[in-house]
Amino acid sequence: MSFKGILSRYLNPEDRDTGVSENYMQKEVVKIREEDVEIVMDNEEAINKKFSGANSLAKYAELGKIMLAMLKDFKNGVYPQVPWFTIATVVLVLVYVLNPFDLIPDFIPGIGYIDDVAVLGIGVGWMESDLHQYLDWKIEEGKGL
Repeated sequence: MSFKGILSRYLNPEDRDTGVSENYMQKEVVKIREEDVEIVMDNEEAINKKFSGANSLAKYAELGKIMLAMLKDFKNGVYPQVPWFTIATVVLVLVYVLNPFDLIPDFIPGIGYIDDVAVLGIGVGWMESDLHQYLDWKIEEGKGL
């Protein structure tokens, strides 16, 4: 499935009731499949670019790098001890952040990234301990991001 296909499957604004919420995230995260991981991995450069741009997501760039690194290490079998729910949450968050036409389109000055930050915040809240464990593992292994 293409990136556009995954966006229409998970992030179709016409299907949303009142915007980004924890309930919305819970409904969407269970839909993530293995091929969605591949789509995120194939769009790593675009995701990094979005996090590093001159927008309100730039301060979350390091967090995005950690999530991408954990996803890569999971996908390559280097760090398999991640629960699928955490992988699915990473994929959902990164696909949402990458989508320029989400609930509040990113090109709207000043407010275009509010929903992206909300999704990022909810997702990080769900997987915070897994991210800490991953970073501890990286330190123990002597590997940097």
